[in-house]
Amino acid sequence: MKRKAAIVFSSLILFWAAVGPLLGQTPASLKKAVAAIDPILPYQLARTMASPEFAGRLTGDEGYTRAARWAAGKFKEWGLQPYDSKAGYLQSYPSPYTLIDEAAMTLYLPDKPGQDGQPTFQKVELKPERDFLPLLFSDSGDKTGELVFAGWGISAPELNYDDYAGLEVKGKYVLCFRGTPEPGRAEFQYYDEHRTRMKTARDKGALGLIYIYPEVQANPNGDWLPGFMPGMISDKTADAIFKEMNSTTSELKKALQTYHRPISFPLKSKLAYSVQSKHFPEGLGYNIVGWVAGSDPELKKELIIVGGHFDHCGRHLGLVFPGADDNASGSAVVMTLARAFSTSRVKPKRSIMFVLFGGEEMGLQGSNYFAEHLPAGFTRVAAMFNFDMEGEGDGAWCGLSAEPTALRESVEKANQEIDIIRGINIIRRVGVRGSDFAPFFIKGIPVVSFGSNGPHLAYHGTGDTIYRLNPEIMGDIARVSFLSIFYLADR
Repeated sequence: MKRKAAIVFSSLILFWAAVGPLLGQTPASLKKAVAAIDPILPYQLARTMASPEFAGRLTGDEGYTRAARWAAGKFKEWGLQPYDSKAGYLQSYPSPYTLIDEAAMTLYLPDKPGQDGQPTFQKVELKPERDFLPLLFSDSGDKTGELVFAGWGISAPELNYDDYAGLEVKGKYVLCFRGTPEPGRAEFQYYDEHRTRMKTARDKGALGLIYIYPEVQANPNGDWLPGFMPGMISDKTADAIFKEMNSTTSELKKALQTYHRPISFPLKSKLAYSVQSKHFPEGLGYNIVGWVAGSDPELKKELIIVGGHFDHCGRHLGLVFPGADDNASGSAVVMTLARAFSTSRVKPKRSIMFVLFGGEEMGLQGSNYFAEHLPAGFTRVAAMFNFDMEGEGDGAWCGLSAEPTALRESVEKANQEIDIIRGINIIRRVGVRGSDFAPFFIKGIPVVSFGSNGPHLAYHGTGDTIYRLNPEIMGDIARVSFLSIFYLADR
């Protein structure tokens, strides 16, 4: 099966190389279908997705499952064909998840020695979401330990780099930045994965790994490790810790970026950290999938995939992370396109499949699963269009594969009608921060990824609510995408 898929995908470039002339003028019937896209629809869909009813749509959790069934109902209502005659519109896959019920973090910062000459500490209680958050895959525990700073938290002796060299971390909390000593070196990509960094710290005996971020963000992208308690603190909180070294967060990060060598040291500061969490190893995630058949008897066996991630970070510590911009907005655009293609009288030659992916926030789980379990009955995947964070701003950006040229031609022709894309970039490689186009790009499938130009405020925060979304930008991205997809599917 995998060998057959590889042959299909490798023949894709030859297919596109044979495609010749530019597209003709947009017919009136197509313009009518575009004009029928009402920006209020994606706004209303995003509002429902970001509502308290769906509890932040954490994949595996009951809130996500309710949302997935709601979206599947919409696909059925709009007349899309189901992914599977038995399973319907829902493609299930394993998705373990964790819910954080309670958490507290206290710093003990070194102070002036007491009258007896013994060390004393200043107690600083940290506030959730402002100063710290647990990483949303932490085990339960209540532990106090010293802090050690370990640069990027990377141990890669084979690359002649090890932040842990000469550093004793057993029974302590490891403090580090997210990133690599040489961002352009692909060899470091594996070590920049959350899962790699966590396992490294755990295997060296650390109580937990604490990231330093400019602002704390909800993050469910990692594996639950027994007895291990990862978390995140803000730059401002870290500055209070580094004061004992007469340094700051920005100075340390700049030094790491400048000298490309480890800067690691023990600290006198201590951390008391407690977490109460529940882990669900048997969790199930769902991709929501429906499709519209093409009009050509032969070319309808070829498929264009249109997708975006449906999940967000869930509800933890009594806080709901609504994920309106990230990524109810992108899912709403995908659903709007699904309705537009399903109800339009004019159909392109190739078939179009619409997918709302689960588990993107957990590491592209849903899109990886879908890319490895492509639907039967189609001869090739011609392209994949991705939508991630479409709700904030007054313009759009677009990234796409360098080949085939038909990809860019279709997008540029569509933008002549809508004039919303402010820039087009070529996707050369995917890294650990990629979106759901990545699994398809790796397979050699041409990809296009759309996003709005922001600023994307309250990213992975409780403030990412429906009030931040601009209906018009979602509407225009849906319009330009409808035309782009149609032109490509109808070649």
